[in-house]
Amino acid sequence: MNGAQALLHTLADAGVEVCFSNPGTSEMHFVAALDAEPRMRAVLCLFEGVATGAADGYARMAGKPAATLLHLGCGLGNGLANLHNARKGKVPVVNIVGDHATYHTQYDAQLQSDIETVARNVSPGFVRTSQSTAQLGHDAADAVQAARGLPGQVATLILPADVSWGEGGAPCPMPTEPAPEAASASTVAAIAQVLQSGAKAALLLGPQALREPGLLAAARIAQACGVQLLAEVFPTRMERGAGLPLIERIAYLAELASVQLAPLEHLVLVDAKSPVSFFAYPGKASDLVPPGCQVHTLSTPVQDAVASLERLAAAVGAQQARPALQAAQRPGRPRGALSAPKVCKAVGHLLPEGAILIDEAITSGLMLYSMTAGCPRHDLITLTGGAIGQGLPNAVGAAIACPERPVIALIGDGTAMYTIQALWSMARENLHVVTIIFNNASYSVLNVELERVGAEEAGPKAQSQLDLKGPVLNFAQLAQGMGVHAVRTDDAEGFCQALEYALAHPGPHLIEAMVPESLSGAKRKVLPWLLKSLPNLPQPVARALKRKIAP
Repeated sequence: MNGAQALLHTLADAGVEVCFSNPGTSEMHFVAALDAEPRMRAVLCLFEGVATGAADGYARMAGKPAATLLHLGCGLGNGLANLHNARKGKVPVVNIVGDHATYHTQYDAQLQSDIETVARNVSPGFVRTSQSTAQLGHDAADAVQAARGLPGQVATLILPADVSWGEGGAPCPMPTEPAPEAASASTVAAIAQVLQSGAKAALLLGPQALREPGLLAAARIAQACGVQLLAEVFPTRMERGAGLPLIERIAYLAELASVQLAPLEHLVLVDAKSPVSFFAYPGKASDLVPPGCQVHTLSTPVQDAVASLERLAAAVGAQQARPALQAAQRPGRPRGALSAPKVCKAVGHLLPEGAILIDEAITSGLMLYSMTAGCPRHDLITLTGGAIGQGLPNAVGAAIACPERPVIALIGDGTAMYTIQALWSMARENLHVVTIIFNNASYSVLNVELERVGAEEAGPKAQSQLDLKGPVLNFAQLAQGMGVHAVRTDDAEGFCQALEYALAHPGPHLIEAMVPESLSGAKRKVLPWLLKSLPNLPQPVARALKRKIAP
């Protein structure tokens, strides 16, 4: 075997079955070796950010890593944003980056760069340059083990060309992985005492705890102790729908999150990070934990969150408690001129059982969470790292991980243009992905932020940096040019018909929803003033306003 063949054999033996690739010259021996490994599916992506985002989406739904194949430091740089999102979501990815032959690096050729330094931004736990063909299989096994352990992470293996083409490669079996530990008895006992004290408390649930077993265990604890259940702002993957507990997500806007957290005396972290503001704002706190609230950690990201919750449930006598579950319900069918809330309402009205919802709709998706709360069971994937351009690639990966399940991706117009090439991969692989693009011809969220940060009154030059008018993008035509069936609509009836058709016909579809901005004009001007006034309002009024702005 040469090195590339041994590498692929090792990956396949370890259960890595898909490689999202954008290869170049240095990776040609890996490409050639793909034909000799029938267990590895290769998916071509026309941009590295699509490859990395697709690997992220795949792992979220498959529960195991896929591989990427990227060309040198420049290719890694192009894929960095979605690897950042994967890192923040604790998602396992085996990132393979080709490099010049070891003896060629001394010449500082045009594509020479310090790949390890670039990689450490998204792979702080595992970056390795394989130094020999004989060692490559072992390096690959280490990378897979690092990626899929707790917490999941991006593991970057750098593959010099001569290590890849060299003879004498050997596959390496995966070592036995120890099972993660649950929270200690002392930790569980201390938190049980807090929850049974009668003080106002909440459990903040992270990735491991937002699947059905964790949700049900947390809901039994909540029922027995009267505590609140919260989810992180942007969940990696959350199981939702009728028959599951209804979990309140912490709001994106710090002012609204503060309203949610203000009554708490205790906040218990379950595979979650203590909440902080997304950005710094003049005169506003970055730490969102209210004064006087104590933060406790039930389970860290390296521990078994579900087992920890089960231990806590036993400690508070909640094993037999009947958790509060979401009743089955759907919103009605929307009518009239199309708007972003009506798009979200239509998705809730028509959402099929087992769908995978991908939310990168930014401001246009404010109503999506509430409109789909009691719908048939589904999974929700969100923008974990805040680097836009995740949604379309995530849809590619999720559809490949779960080919029997429809994927519905709700995407803003600005973010869609970051990784629009993903549509081509959807068509090439014939994936059942329904892409909904909210075309409001604006970076609407940035217009809101302009008001919130207290910047000076925006003139025409500043405003031109935040709108997408002149020309208005035509996503239906862009999609058709990449082989995706697409329609454009500006009324609710037409949107519902298009969504019904797309869900009924396998393969990729795009629906371009022509909508006004959800937060524009007077709403945008009033919002900063309203947010600023929230701390001075009575709690019931503040919470009612929070539900109105971001349900």
